[in-house]
Parts: sequence; C-alpha cells; structure tokens
Amino acid sequence: MEVKTIREKFKSLYGSDGATYTSPGRINLIGEHTDYNGGFVLPGAIDKAMYCVIKPNGSDRIRAYAMDLSETDEFGLDDIPVKQWSKYIFGVCNEMIKRGKKVEGFDCVFAGDVPLGAGMSSSAALESCFGFAINDMYGLGFDRFELALTGQATEHNYVGVKCGIMDQFASCFGKEGSLIRLDCRSLEYEYVPFDPAGYRLVLLNTCVAHELASSAYNKRRESCENAASHIRKYHPEVELLRDATLDMLKEVANEVSAEDYIRAEFVIEEIQRLQDACKALEQGDYETVGKKMYETHIGLSRKYEVSCEELDFLNNIARECGVTGSRVMGGGFGGCTINLVKDGLYDGFIKRATEAYEQKFKIKPKVYGVVIRDGARKLQE
Repeated sequence: MEVKTIREKFKSLYGSDGATYTSPGRINLIGEHTDYNGGFVLPGAIDKAMYCVIKPNGSDRIRAYAMDLSETDEFGLDDIPVKQWSKYIFGVCNEMIKRGKKVEGFDCVFAGDVPLGAGMSSSAALESCFGFAINDMYGLGFDRFELALTGQATEHNYVGVKCGIMDQFASCFGKEGSLIRLDCRSLEYEYVPFDPAGYRLVLLNTCVAHELASSAYNKRRESCENAASHIRKYHPEVELLRDATLDMLKEVANEVSAEDYIRAEFVIEEIQRLQDACKALEQGDYETVGKKMYETHIGLSRKYEVSCEELDFLNNIARECGVTGSRVMGGGFGGCTINLVKDGLYDGFIKRATEAYEQKFKIKPKVYGVVIRDGARKLQE
C-alpha cells in the first residue's frame, strides 16, 4: 500500500497534512472453533493493513473519504450514518464517548490492502486503525486492550456482527516475529516466537462461500454446549469444553448424540493441538507445527464437518507437494487454506495448486503471501 498516495489525497481534499496511522489484518495459525469453548487461539498480525490519514477539523462532524471505494461521507456523532463503512468509524467514536471520553470532529482518508472476504479481518483492522488514531490524536488514554474491546463493541452494536475478540486483539497487540497465544476465557496472552527461516506462510483463497455457514455454526456451538453440560453433571468444575478431557467425554458417550460427541472430541483435541504447536514453536520445530496443522484440517473436515470440497482439494494438493503444514483457516465452508511451505517448494506448490484448482472448479484461487508484523501504530512522516 502506497501511504504517500493516501497522504496526497488527504492534502488535496482538506488543504493540509494529517497524521498517518495503520493497523493490520491477521491470520490464525491454529485453534479453530476453540474460542466459544473457552479455549486458546494463536493469531498473528500480518503485512496487509488498513491505513488512515487524519486531523481534527475543529467541528463536531466527521468528513471521511474511503479511497478504495472512491466514496465520501460526512456525519455527526449523534446520527448513525447510512454507508456501511462509515458505521465502523462512527461506532469506534461512539464507543469511546460511552466510556467517558470526548471525541470531536475530524477529517480523514483511509485505504487498505487487507483482502476482503479472505478471513484476514479487514473490519477489525479498520476499527483498530481508527481506534488507535483517535486515541492518540486526542490523548484519550485508552490502552491496547481497551482499544480491542472498543473495536469488538463496534461490531456488536453498529455493524451487527457478534464476533469474538481475537481479530481486534491481534490487530492491536501484533508483534513482528511473534504469534499471540490468547486465552479466550481470561483474555490473558503471551507472545510465542514465530520466525520460520526457510519457510513461507501463504493463504490460498478458494473464492467460494457456501451458504449454510451461519446455521451450521450455531448447530455446532449447541453440540459443544450440550456435551459440556452432560460432562458437568459428573464434573461440576467443567464450565466449557476447555475444562474437559477426552476421558470425561467418554464417560458421557451414551448420553449424547454421536454428532455431539464427535464435535466435542474435535474441540478438546484442538485445544491440546494448539498447546503442542506452541511448545514446538518455542523449540523452532516447524515440522511438528506443520503436522498439527494437517491434523486440524482432518478434524475440521471429518469431525467438525466445516470444510468443503474446494478446501479439501487444496489441502490434498499441499500434502502431495510436500508442504509442511496446511489447513482451512477460519469458520469453514469456504475461505482460505493457510499453508506453511519450505522456500524451495513454494513456487512449484503455488503453480500446481492454482492450475489444478482452476481446472477442477473453473475459478482461480487467490494467492496471498503473508509475513508476521507489528500491530496498530503511528507512522512517521
């Protein structure tokens, strides 16, 4: 992303220079469908981000220009704007006001290179970018944790998406050379080293999204809650599946449906896989990390049943090409695979995967190489 062009656009629209801020999208290396079960996730901020140039304008109104859409909007802080992208900016401002801070009008131009619809959380990047910028510009005193919560509340209250905290957390707390082991229950976190010398991370976007996703997601959540409630009868300390073991689950095998059992089994195994992957990362053992990624994909495909033909196809090609690790990333039913690939295999894998996928499904997958980078920050002129 050319920051210079955003700055030039700001000057041409508003007649002066503003300050520049950025906040990244994210990947999640391992740990799917663990968040609502009180488990752990392992996200990292990436080198695809949102950028904004911003300056107070001395009024009570916000003038905004979305450069990627070539759209302008102007709104006050009392009326929710009509344009969808404006709701993110409006929501961040109002969540800060709700928390007792004074936010005044400003001019802004924003743009980004986080691919839309690829599971890299462009919306969280936008919220975190404006949250960090407004907080810094007006000296509001929020810490990064409060900024992440502000972004999450914006999704809930203004956009209508009941998301978890992972996306905003990764965008605010990202650190170059590290992933974030986030406890989804306590929100405690620690940085885990991620410096895969000799390997590259690449996402392959299937460019499909199967419609059954939201209802299927709710059904799986109910399966997990049901299994946990049966275990709780014998083990009162088990609040969520995060507290359960496979032995505890076996005790209630005759009390829950086969479907509920296998869903819960996946989640308990996935929470352990993430812990194993973190230990391997501490030791620089990327081969073990890769094995855990493949295990996650098999679990998501066969036990949790949130994969699809297109994702399984890309995962199989990764395995055939000797890719170290590959799995579906995100909720499933479409979206991307995330792949950990040795440098020497990278070009051959991308060529084979894109050609074979296009031949079979008549669409080209999109390819996104990603590097782990820092979270929300101000950019120097």
